[in-house]
Amino acid sequence: MPSRAFPSTVATPCPEARPVTDLRHGIERVDDYAWMRADNWQDVLRDPALLAPDIRAHLEAENAYQAELMRGTEELQKTLAAEMRGRIKEDETSVPARDGPFAYAGGFRTGGEYPRFFRIPRDGGAEEVLLDGDREAEGKNYFRLGGADHSPDHKRLLWGHDDKGSELYTLSVRDLATGKDLEDTVGETGGSGEWDAAGNGFFYTRLDANHRPSSVFYHAVGAAPENDRLIYDETDPGFFVNVSGSRLHDWIYVSAHDHETLECHIIPAGDPSAAPRLVAARESGLQYDLEEGGDVFFILTNADGAKDFKIVTAPVTDPGRANWRELVPHEPDRLILSVMAFARFLVRLERKDGLPRIVVRERATGEEHLIAFDEEAYSLGLHGSYEYDTDTLRFSYSSMTTPEQVFDYDMRTRTRTLLKTQEVPSGHNPEDYVTRRLMASAPDGELVPISLVHRKDLAHDGSAPCLLYGYGAYGMAMPASFNTNCLSLVDRGFVYAIAHIRGGKEKGYAWYEDGKREKKVNTFTDFIACARHLVAEGYTSHDRIVAEGGSAGGMLMGAVTNMAPEAFGGIVAAVPFVDVLNTMLDDTLPLTPPEWPEWGNPIASRQDYDTIAAYSPYDNIGPHAYPPILVLAGLTDPRVTYWEPAKWVARLRAHGGGDNPVLLKTNLDAGHAGASGRFSRLDEKALTYAFVLKVTGKMDSR
Repeated sequence: MPSRAFPSTVATPCPEARPVTDLRHGIERVDDYAWMRADNWQDVLRDPALLAPDIRAHLEAENAYQAELMRGTEELQKTLAAEMRGRIKEDETSVPARDGPFAYAGGFRTGGEYPRFFRIPRDGGAEEVLLDGDREAEGKNYFRLGGADHSPDHKRLLWGHDDKGSELYTLSVRDLATGKDLEDTVGETGGSGEWDAAGNGFFYTRLDANHRPSSVFYHAVGAAPENDRLIYDETDPGFFVNVSGSRLHDWIYVSAHDHETLECHIIPAGDPSAAPRLVAARESGLQYDLEEGGDVFFILTNADGAKDFKIVTAPVTDPGRANWRELVPHEPDRLILSVMAFARFLVRLERKDGLPRIVVRERATGEEHLIAFDEEAYSLGLHGSYEYDTDTLRFSYSSMTTPEQVFDYDMRTRTRTLLKTQEVPSGHNPEDYVTRRLMASAPDGELVPISLVHRKDLAHDGSAPCLLYGYGAYGMAMPASFNTNCLSLVDRGFVYAIAHIRGGKEKGYAWYEDGKREKKVNTFTDFIACARHLVAEGYTSHDRIVAEGGSAGGMLMGAVTNMAPEAFGGIVAAVPFVDVLNTMLDDTLPLTPPEWPEWGNPIASRQDYDTIAAYSPYDNIGPHAYPPILVLAGLTDPRVTYWEPAKWVARLRAHGGGDNPVLLKTNLDAGHAGASGRFSRLDEKALTYAFVLKVTGKMDSR
């Protein structure tokens, strides 16, 4: 039954239990809702109309129930969406990036939902629109652009799009002289490709029947796609393949990887018919990434025990591991994230003491210097550069109070030029806000960073509501960056906080390792510790904390509500990976074999089975007094399939405790990323924030 805060005249959906028994490692499990997994789920990704009527009827009933329980928030949602839209510069464009005779950029028109790409002649002239996302999206319920890459001779554009949300992208080639697409159309790809040096064709990844990028093909412009040449085919279902290229257009990189291991082959971009050449053989746990630097490759690698990575060099003529020579040695707790080479400089983005930093190295002398920043918590990003023979580095900076700033940095004179500051049309004064970095003590004594922002006039008496966000998986670090959307909560008296929990790489590679597989529980206990620390420090109280996470962060939401439901006043779980054990036992799903290194393989290992079974949210629902929960899903999601959240919600209602409601909204026209348009996405965020305000009793706040 819904709580008094969520009155409803609509019956709570109670899907039929149809028990299915599974026996693994001598352990029998019964799943009452396995029927929600459509037998033809792969076909549904391509055509959502093929979903079985009984499953569709259930999802529609859940949507109606969610709408009924959120009745009375419609005007608030409109207000929130309008606020968030008011902070967006609608005709926003990127700073053009120079490449030969042109400078290329992307951006939006006023009122536009989708980006457009254009270029400007460097010697002067009018803007030339290469691709208009709004025009391409006309008449489609869903539309998302993939890559958009001009050929080295600037004559053609390779671009991709997905019109289902299933991440099955179609690639097209546009003649930039006429503005029309050629007949070259390649379907069911990864969404982007890499031109050969002459611009006569491109390399791309193709998805297999299980929705995995498993092969690389070469398409010659003008040829029939069925005649495309197979370049590389991966036979291990646990490895995904990817294709990319060097900025000098000298090399094509074909890589195969899972979450722990990477193997790379190279092809001369000027000779697309050449066979791929192996750089270093696949070795469990070995990772490396190539950056061309003229006659050498700079290789970022964890070889030889370099857990937080080091940089080695190798000649492009023979880059095998025997020729790797150390350039930047491994330094424990300094995680090197990426490397960018220029003719005279080498730039690396790294993280130390939980914060990112940029280091510039002069190639001739080896002299290094840092680019310094002052705030307590912030985010940095290196912008890709088309040009190699330049002393200019472009990077972006922001914090939770400071809008994004884009700089050009002269690596020789060590001076920076501000090119652009993110505009907030409705107004934003950083002096009205405070950003802090706290450290919460985990049960094992580790200190877990928390980045937060609130208004300067916040009272530290425990009365403020708080939205606490977490992810904690795949080594992904959550940046302490500027977020205009969260200001709709902060300006209503909220603390907005990010828990930098284990499973990410905020404190180095060991921080990631301590939050995966048999140590995964650290991710959950870290998050709970962050919630308790915010209460202990007087920022909020447990009944006023709403926790939010998506995808693997949605699994985090499911786990912490099972472990400590009393620590949270509400939960938002977006496309939540909550049926972990069943999913990792199903090797036909797109991500399952590649994700065994991350979570464990419960098919082959009883120990992995037991580890996952101990925390899998779907399998650990108990008669606790759960807080109100909002769950968001996408019908054509190939990453977290729609039935995971649907099953979880059904089981929460059947076996969970308390009177608080569980709401499920499934976007029947979208996948993992939700609505595709930039403004329609705000409508989804407005629903989330209306729920947050409702459960914290702040619906009438301004």
